[in-house]
Amino acid sequence: MAYSNTRRIVYLGLATGLALGLHIFEAMIPLPTDIMVPGVKLGLANIVTLYVIMNFGTRDGVVVSILRTLLGSLFSGTFMTPTFYFSFAGGLMSAIVMGLLHKYGSKYLSMMGVSLIGALTHNVAQLTVAALMIEQSLILVYLPVMLFAALPTGAFVGVVTGKINKHYAFRKD
Repeated sequence: MAYSNTRRIVYLGLATGLALGLHIFEAMIPLPTDIMVPGVKLGLANIVTLYVIMNFGTRDGVVVSILRTLLGSLFSGTFMTPTFYFSFAGGLMSAIVMGLLHKYGSKYLSMMGVSLIGALTHNVAQLTVAALMIEQSLILVYLPVMLFAALPTGAFVGVVTGKINKHYAFRKD
């Protein structure tokens, strides 16, 4: 039994490192602002979070998401800035929602459905934090744009996670 738990911890450490690497890599990608919606990213690190949720559970997925945002912000110099709070709130809430949907709704929702709702949750959480920070709810008029942008990114994360999980699911033996 100790071997199995040690193996699980090693896999979760590797998953956290991979999520952190993807988080930092994505932050370095220059986005053309004339065609991109400000604040929209692919969410590559969410592939790892969703994979962990599916193979290890909600609690471990939330831990990976928290560690990824904390370490990512420390390495990128954004710790305790608005960017950190947006990322932290979005990552935390989407991991919780995806975990609950996977646990209780997986017979009704596909992997893509869980990921899409996670992406939508991520954007709602980010804009909620922004509204609270600037003490102005008018920023929520940006919500439809963010939700529309979440559709292709959430679909992408769901498809990629499904493909990875099909070939590399964690075996508990």
